[in-house]
Amino acid sequence: MKRRDLVRHLALHGCAFLREGGGHSIFRNAATGQQSSIPRHREVGEKLARKICKDLGVPAP
Repeated sequence: MKRRDLVRHLALHGCAFLREGGGHSIFRNAATGQQSSIPRHREVGEKLARKICKDLGVPAP
């Protein structure tokens, strides 16, 4: 899946950008306080996208 589509999905479910890491962007779910990193690649694998959503407490895309 495209990274921008994953970021849009997370934003719709209450997650916000927190900070930039080395090669990752850190996002945080304001409702749960959980955070996860998203790699800065054009494509993010389907399994990784599901894991990021699970870590943030968001339904899978």
